[in-house]
Amino acid sequence: MLGGYIVPHPFLKSHEVGVFALGGLGEVGKNMYCIEYRDEIIVIDAGVMFPDEQLLGIDYVIPDYSYLIEHQDKIQALIITHGHEDHIGGIPWLLKQVKIPKIYATGLATGLIRNKMQEHPGVHLPMFEYFENDILRFKELSVSFFRVNHSIPDSFGIMVKTPQGVIVHTGDFKFDFTPTGPDADYAKMAKFGHDGVLLLLSDSTNSELEAFSKSERLISQSISEIFSRIEGRIIIATFASNIHRVQQIVQASIAVGRKIAVFGRSMERTIEVGQDMGYIKAPHGTFVSGRALRHFKPQEITILSTGSQGEPFAALSRIAAGSHRDIKLQPGDTVIFSSSPIPGNAASVNKTINLLFKAGANVITNSPLTDTHTSGHAANDELKLMLKLIKPKYFMPIHGEHRMLKIHQKTAYACGVKEGNAFVLDNGDMLAVTNNSARLAGSVPGQSVYIDGKGIGDIGTVVLRDRKILSEEGLLSVNAVVDIKNQVLLGRPMVISRGFVYMKEQQELTNQLTELVSRYFEKALQDPNVNVPILRRDVIRTLSEYIQQKLDRNPMIMPIIVDASANA
Repeated sequence: MLGGYIVPHPFLKSHEVGVFALGGLGEVGKNMYCIEYRDEIIVIDAGVMFPDEQLLGIDYVIPDYSYLIEHQDKIQALIITHGHEDHIGGIPWLLKQVKIPKIYATGLATGLIRNKMQEHPGVHLPMFEYFENDILRFKELSVSFFRVNHSIPDSFGIMVKTPQGVIVHTGDFKFDFTPTGPDADYAKMAKFGHDGVLLLLSDSTNSELEAFSKSERLISQSISEIFSRIEGRIIIATFASNIHRVQQIVQASIAVGRKIAVFGRSMERTIEVGQDMGYIKAPHGTFVSGRALRHFKPQEITILSTGSQGEPFAALSRIAAGSHRDIKLQPGDTVIFSSSPIPGNAASVNKTINLLFKAGANVITNSPLTDTHTSGHAANDELKLMLKLIKPKYFMPIHGEHRMLKIHQKTAYACGVKEGNAFVLDNGDMLAVTNNSARLAGSVPGQSVYIDGKGIGDIGTVVLRDRKILSEEGLLSVNAVVDIKNQVLLGRPMVISRGFVYMKEQQELTNQLTELVSRYFEKALQDPNVNVPILRRDVIRTLSEYIQQKLDRNPMIMPIIVDASANA
């Protein structure tokens, strides 16, 4: 705003409300949603996504914050729905690039965020705690909250009141009528629907699943029953952020007289924050160090571990592979997976399970006979209930891969949303809504940004492509010394393989490649216009064509060519 005059928006008309995601559409993770009206922006969540096996060497994936950087003077607040990494993990990276005046979080999320920020000293955290019945008032927007059930305590949906109508963001939710914590606020949801909701943004993660998700209380009872009949050591893996489940495991261990040793940095951090804030309750002496385990009998031990998703460097994966420093599998050990594989992780989980079986462990996974896990996300019937309670005029499915969003869109139509009023969008797409209209207005940058080490966005597609080639095809280097001035090759070129072929067993191929390169240099050096860049380019082309034809392989080729005459 300049002197009371509102600068025209490139996409939105002055009376329209813009709604868009910078992460969370077409993917499960890095949730970040924005609501914009004139000179105000409310940001909901700032998550990360963990890299898949294609993103070699990448630590985290975060949204592209370019639009927020450009319009940071409009940002009123960042509102956090709950404390999972895919909703809070991007906060340090966001604060390093964007001026956020206030971050509002509640309960456990505040502790997890503060703990996370200890790894980023010098970054100011402008955090304020909200409570269930608070109303945050800004210029023309206001924010209120409603409690939902999820797999972590203190999970909330968000209601944003705009001059054009009410926008409801469910956060991650399920309908659990026998939760281990407080009930969801069904009355408040129903009141929203009664009073009128312009637009609903709703979690789509489990839209493909029918019926209702199982209650967390059922899982608690099942875990207690399983613990009561196991005689040897118990090694149990779950999501570190699932505080409800961690407390269930603690209670089950205490009930049968087991001490608990915790392995995995994220699990240790969860236990520390959970105990400090009163979410993890256990008598003094319940938790013991890994070194103290040798003083207890197998039936007196529970090992609580990370690695439920088969992460290669997590504690359970190292235990399964026999490479963990403190824990070696013993006869009679039982390993429990209190989780289900998230999309894309099934192969890694199965590999870990096979290694555990091979090592002689008993393995219990979630199944109809052994309820060790339930999702924190609503299945299709629960999504229908949310739609019926909220009764939105317009609908935007969020937090899910594209097929999940499409299924949720169909569910919305079946539940009374008018045909054409449900929008499946991509990250960056801006939906412009008023009290009687909704349209796709344009797109802001919605790509992914890669974090490698402590660098933000310094790894691009070219680097990832090179890493992929190296991992799959290997490297072939060619070392040669030439005298361009006198047009001669000095000595014999050296061909070295790294991850391409084992050269000692391929001596004939080595000789062929060396001879091929030698002939090329002898011919090319006769050209008075040749230089080192030309030699490098043509060595790559000559070897690539030969190797592709002979072996159908495409290694990365790295010529190292020294011109002796340049230093003379």
